[in-house]
Amino acid sequence: MIMHMWTAAVAGASGYAGGEILRLLLAHPQFEIGALTADSSAGRRLGDVHPHLVPLADRVIEATTPARLAEHDLVFLALPHGASAALAAELPDRVVVLDCGADFRLADEAAWTSFYDTPYAGRWPYGLPELPLADGSTARATLAGARRVAVPGCYPTACSLALAPGFVAGLLDPGDVVIVAASGTSGAGKSLKPHLLGAEVMGSMSPYGVGGVHRHTPEIEQNLAAAAGHPVSVSFTPTLAPMARGILATCTARLTPGTDPAAVRAAWATAYAAEPFVHLLPEGSWPRTADVLGSNSVHLQVAVDERVGRVVLAAAVDNLAKGTAGGAIQCANLAVGLPETTGLPVAGVAP
Repeated sequence: MIMHMWTAAVAGASGYAGGEILRLLLAHPQFEIGALTADSSAGRRLGDVHPHLVPLADRVIEATTPARLAEHDLVFLALPHGASAALAAELPDRVVVLDCGADFRLADEAAWTSFYDTPYAGRWPYGLPELPLADGSTARATLAGARRVAVPGCYPTACSLALAPGFVAGLLDPGDVVIVAASGTSGAGKSLKPHLLGAEVMGSMSPYGVGGVHRHTPEIEQNLAAAAGHPVSVSFTPTLAPMARGILATCTARLTPGTDPAAVRAAWATAYAAEPFVHLLPEGSWPRTADVLGSNSVHLQVAVDERVGRVVLAAAVDNLAKGTAGGAIQCANLAVGLPETTGLPVAGVAP
């Protein structure tokens, strides 16, 4: 049996997200890696910037041009926020474009202009297939056959999947949601930054984007509103952890009056029972970033703090895998009609 093959280009191939997309594409049976492009790294061997990608080491990074990208069936854009819109506008409709930046995630122009400093570019179908929606469906329905997909942010992937089932079930107060999430340093990209040097990060944790100013806040609120069927406000505080990759999100919300604590876990178990990549752990087991390393999986746990009437969710994802590259490939599978699990690892790497 001859399998159909799709060619895939990666723009921004020299960065962490681009490198992770390439790592996962190497294991995909039906996506063939085409052009690898970047700007400042153009002309260099890929092995010089990603030594771990041995099968691609001698490939030369090309300049990013619409004409070159348009030669492919799939284009993954692993570019800085604000850089994708102009490039995507020059790609033909026949090409499936998956943007790993924020350019097309938000439906509300005012939310975009409040958190970003580039012009609003509109909204594409949102690439979080498992997200439960208020009408009983999931976001998966908008992705089958899509030609344009906005890949979610890494924090919104973890936080939205952690909380959404409670809003679908009407268990959570939409005005009292608090999230504190820790991320590894790769979430800040590959550019050299003094505060991300090993000497600054090792043995230390620090908050950033404090006071509701982190750019992922409106994306999380948008997702939870879609689950609830009405607006949800979120207090979100990210922290930097001394690890290369991974996110551990601790999310709490007040339970609505009259909620039976015994019924809470069932809402999450029902929402994710058939999901291949979202795993509600057995009671008493708590997510660890180490357990999802390199995988496209999300590990969740839920508990009720009956004394204060709050639910506590913990979620662990690999920010570069399920949080970016794996999520992008999962959406690409759906867009071209493949099983969404094709080529994607469920198991993490240990120790």
